[in-house]
Amino acid sequence: MKTKKRFDVISPDGFSIDRIAIYKSRKEAIEAFEIWKKRFEIQGYYSSNLGRIPLENLADYCSLVEV
Repeated sequence: MKTKKRFDVISPDGFSIDRIAIYKSRKEAIEAFEIWKKRFEIQGYYSSNLGRIPLENLADYCSLVEV
């Protein structure tokens, strides 16, 4: 029996961007990432254990993984 693919987005610090959600498609995961990224617009960067990451580079530091 074939299982459906599910996706998660992992932050630069190695945690899921949403502790509850697993996304049904890559598109849904990318949309969730964009919503999550908006939370940091006021400060202008994402504060990580790696240091400050400019929002325009944040996607490069995150991972889209199949679960």
